[in-house]
Amino acid sequence: MGNITKETPLHGWHEAGGARMSVFGGYDMPLWYPSGAKREHLTVITNAGLFDTSHMALVEISGPDAFDLLQVCFTKDLTACIGKKRTPIESGRCVYGAYLNEEGEVIDDTIIAQMDDRLYLSVVNAGMGATVTRHLRNHAGEYDVAITDLSDRVGKVDIQGPQSARIMAQVLKSPERVFEGMPYFSFKGHFDRQSPLSQDVRLRDDTPLLLSRTGYTGEFGFELFVDPRDLVTLWETLLEAGDAFGLIPCGLAARDSLRAGAKLPLSHQDIGAWPFCNNPWTFALPYDLRGRTFTKQFIGDEALRAHAGSAHTYAYAGYDLRKVSTGDPAFVSDSRGQDIGTVLTSVTDMAIGRSGSRIYSIASPEQPEQFQIRGLSCGFIKVDRELTPGETVELKDNKRTITVEIRDDIRPDRTARRSIQSML
Repeated sequence: MGNITKETPLHGWHEAGGARMSVFGGYDMPLWYPSGAKREHLTVITNAGLFDTSHMALVEISGPDAFDLLQVCFTKDLTACIGKKRTPIESGRCVYGAYLNEEGEVIDDTIIAQMDDRLYLSVVNAGMGATVTRHLRNHAGEYDVAITDLSDRVGKVDIQGPQSARIMAQVLKSPERVFEGMPYFSFKGHFDRQSPLSQDVRLRDDTPLLLSRTGYTGEFGFELFVDPRDLVTLWETLLEAGDAFGLIPCGLAARDSLRAGAKLPLSHQDIGAWPFCNNPWTFALPYDLRGRTFTKQFIGDEALRAHAGSAHTYAYAGYDLRKVSTGDPAFVSDSRGQDIGTVLTSVTDMAIGRSGSRIYSIASPEQPEQFQIRGLSCGFIKVDRELTPGETVELKDNKRTITVEIRDDIRPDRTARRSIQSML
């Protein structure tokens, strides 16, 4: 028998709304709605978009030794991970990193949230709850911990875009109190009515939720976690409140193009079964201030040191909106036409354009006169040598060849890190 495709609690809503559906991570998910992926992408940059992300999985790590187990299994050093001063993680804060195997390869990336010093939530990708749970249990050994797979037991939606705070202010009970002291990569509340934290964040109808200042678009916004029974009501409440602010539902296609333009990886595509090094996301590793050595021991650390000169992953941006198909597959070649690697991601960010060597976003405060943004291809490549920002390479599939530029960053003037107060 084949695998059974799962559905989120919002599946009926998506179908009734005319969404184009497709299977992703074992779930039947919306790719886009009748408005189209281009409009959805642009709306997240200018106003706000609402995403069903209930296909994501949660793993709960609890007990006296929960912190110690995560220090061994998680790449980031939890004693030095918050802000520029690199203070320890604390209750109400979360941090991005990955779980690696002994070969230094990515099992999955994750955001870990500390509920208290004995309880952590790890948000992982669709279908990965059981795998990550098994990985943690295999390394639990003598640690006094309990590891619980919460897959399909929590509902989740993301509201992303510059109008997100204004929309949330319409639906939250006591929004001023909730928003106070809530920087990027922090959270408040809880989705479990039995948790004392559930009193901290409530909707106007008294529904409890966990509200997190995180997302996967590079733009200002929130991730909301609720009891699955409350998800449809939450979704419809947000759309109703957000109508005056231009909020629209968005599918996975816009989510993919937005995250690529924001230089965010897709697990098992941009990071995966190769050593997690020489890529744009080494900030997820526990380097010291000089970036030379690791500040702790963790699963996979020796393999990463051994592969310091292996394959390199880079972000790129094209010169127009044409992209290549990674399913062909697509290859990377240097100026001499020699194949040097493969294309991991190739999408079009419709919110950016070039003027000379500079890339502008539709959100950029200053743009050249009579400048029109038509979109640029962008994504990630994995090659067998070091490249430098500004260097050009060619990407080719079975249909076309395009020239792209290696970039330190792609879409400028992103809003994700702005304060809530500046967005109200």
